[in-house]
Amino acid sequence: MNDPQLIERLKLGDRDAFKTLIDLHGDRVYNTVLGILQNTDDASDTAQEVFIEIFRSIGNFRGDASVTTWIYRISVQKSLELIRSRNRKKRSAIILSLFGKEDRLHVASDSAFCHPGVMMENKQRAEILFKAISRLPESQRIAFTLHKVENLSHAEIAEVMNNTVSSVESLIVRARQNLKEWLADYYEQNEK
Repeated sequence: MNDPQLIERLKLGDRDAFKTLIDLHGDRVYNTVLGILQNTDDASDTAQEVFIEIFRSIGNFRGDASVTTWIYRISVQKSLELIRSRNRKKRSAIILSLFGKEDRLHVASDSAFCHPGVMMENKQRAEILFKAISRLPESQRIAFTLHKVENLSHAEIAEVMNNTVSSVESLIVRARQNLKEWLADYYEQNEK
């Protein structure tokens, strides 16, 4: 079944078509949100939210972009919504703690994360790299993750991010520069 047929069946509420969509794109969605969120539980929950959003909004799909690009956009959007929500909660927790009310809100601490696709012998380096990636500005982090983790081309990333190819190239270059600067000391000390 090709994309236009799948979309038409989805618009008619065909549950088998929705299952086919999940089978075709489930791993891609999970890996995308995992690369951005760097937490397996959050990635599972967010991947489900992505497919719920697809189900709810399939009637609005106009076909201006490919189905895959549309799904990437939703995946990135849902991931960023979670990050922004958490950041708001952290700011609220700081404000509450200033007034002695920190027991009202629990903020999860950063835990070690390693992408499941990383080989065991590279886990320590990958953990350090993913921590550095999480420090990147949002647009750099998204472009870098889609390029390096999802292997999307600059043109595909531009379409997902609704940006120009030259802007995406610039974001990736700046992300590399930032990562190189942040990780220089680690590699100097540990990779001799």
